[in-house]
Amino acid sequence: MAVRLRDLLLGLRELHLEDAPVIVHSSLKSFGEVEGGAQTVVNALAAVFQSVIVPTFTYKTMLTPLTGPEHNAMKYGSGEAQNRMAEFFTPWMPADPLMGIIPETFRSHPRAERSIHPIQSFAGINAVNLLKAQSLADPLGPLGALEKESGWVVLLGVDHTVNTCIHYAEKLVGRRQFLRWALTPKGVVECPGFPGDSAGFQAIAPEMEKFTRNVQIGAASVRAVPLVMLFKVVIAQIKKDPLALLCQQVDCERCGEIREQVKREQELESSK
Repeated sequence: MAVRLRDLLLGLRELHLEDAPVIVHSSLKSFGEVEGGAQTVVNALAAVFQSVIVPTFTYKTMLTPLTGPEHNAMKYGSGEAQNRMAEFFTPWMPADPLMGIIPETFRSHPRAERSIHPIQSFAGINAVNLLKAQSLADPLGPLGALEKESGWVVLLGVDHTVNTCIHYAEKLVGRRQFLRWALTPKGVVECPGFPGDSAGFQAIAPEMEKFTRNVQIGAASVRAVPLVMLFKVVIAQIKKDPLALLCQQVDCERCGEIREQVKREQELESSK
């Protein structure tokens, strides 16, 4: 049986977050068939939550320069073909297909506004204060502002491997961030604060389960996690183990660089 708007409204209200600002990560196909598709999901989000943001990142703007700073998890000069295909960022640029259809549908909602970071923008409904917290120097600033307002992350049929909020906790605890470049109508812009890889983030799930609210909507498992506890748990794990939550892919440049940084710091400490 197809998931209807009523099913989404009832399920989301079971989370009891009507007064809390939220960030949503989502997968439309996780629900099974949805009457009205992504638009129905977006309508439900706008109806249930007082304030909601979604990531609308635009990776097609990214460029790879010939040279750059060391330890930046990037092979300089290797992006010639990608650079030729790069697109200028505009506020109306579609969200990257990797984000899924729900963020792009959300971005197009008549009540939605969008931040203007050329790689890591967010769209929001009734969330101007959160969007204004973003800058080139602090691309994930909206997540810090969300935590200060006792916000939650809502995972619609997805797990923590897409949970952008964990990246903000990584930054808080001092884990290496990276520098990237984006094409804009005003020229190439340096974008600091680019996060690491998220493929290892599901390892946080067992520790977060006791703080998580769960509902089932159609075929989708929906989870809500308070950011204040998520940040505390992530920070505690990385302080205990500097390699916590890194992926195990041997060719992952970003996780590999973080491991090398930890190794350099440990060698420096032992030499004192």
